[in-house]
Amino acid sequence: MRYLSVAETASRWNVSERSVRNYCASGRIPGAFLTGKTWNIPEDAEKPPRSNKKGTATKSLLDILVKEKKARYSGGIYHKTQIDLTYNSNHIEGSRLTHDQTRHIFETNTIGIEQGTVNVDDIIETANHFRCIDYIIDNARSALSEKMIKELHLLLKSGTSDSKMDWFAVGNYKRMPNEVGGLPTAMPEDVPAKMKALLKEYNAKTEKTFDDILEFHVQFEKIHPFQDGNGRVGRLIMFKECLKYKIVPFIIEDDLKWYYYRGLNEWNHERGYLRDTCLTAQDRYKAYLDYFRISYEG
Repeated sequence: MRYLSVAETASRWNVSERSVRNYCASGRIPGAFLTGKTWNIPEDAEKPPRSNKKGTATKSLLDILVKEKKARYSGGIYHKTQIDLTYNSNHIEGSRLTHDQTRHIFETNTIGIEQGTVNVDDIIETANHFRCIDYIIDNARSALSEKMIKELHLLLKSGTSDSKMDWFAVGNYKRMPNEVGGLPTAMPEDVPAKMKALLKEYNAKTEKTFDDILEFHVQFEKIHPFQDGNGRVGRLIMFKECLKYKIVPFIIEDDLKWYYYRGLNEWNHERGYLRDTCLTAQDRYKAYLDYFRISYEG
């Protein structure tokens, strides 16, 4: 059996590559499978019939997240988002908690440990990250601001060992220079002005595209405004902005971590690395939405 790429299939069917990814992620192309972040599509696959997702009035993903959050509904997209986003975002930053331990903390406010030890900060930051997700759901429709970004950092780092250090500014911009991946970031004295300029440029755009959100994320991570927690705050911002502008959000999972890092580093030279990685992650989230029968555009 010969397999085609997304681009080859899109050309053959005369549709966008994004549509082909949607078909794959929703299981509408029999035999299609992922290798890393690349879809492999049987050469003889037929274009799926167009589905009619309209007909009746549907609620947006944000509306559903708000409703399930308020009801503390277990087993829905809110429940899955809380666990998967928290586990993966913390895991990227070195948390040793397992997916099951993360789930137990969310569901029961307890943690099971059969052997070994667990870092207390990992537990605190997991519980805090759940609060951060609630915060971005509650404030998804609000404009992104410095106050909101600082509040996310405060929620994430409160009660950790870092918060007990005088030099570590929880809920405020960094006081000491830091690096990320061996690369320099903005000096502490330059952070306020750089953040104001970044937000001014971003908020001047009435409607945000997928690339606008990624561009903000790249520039935010280059500034690295906080002493620690920048990656998690940055990914929460992306999720929040996707909800606001009705773009399907995404979760960077462990197998995409290095593609994600490469995409951040190479953005100014080749945007396709980060874009394709995040589109792959978006395809996976679309599969969740299909499972829970939640409609979406694109």
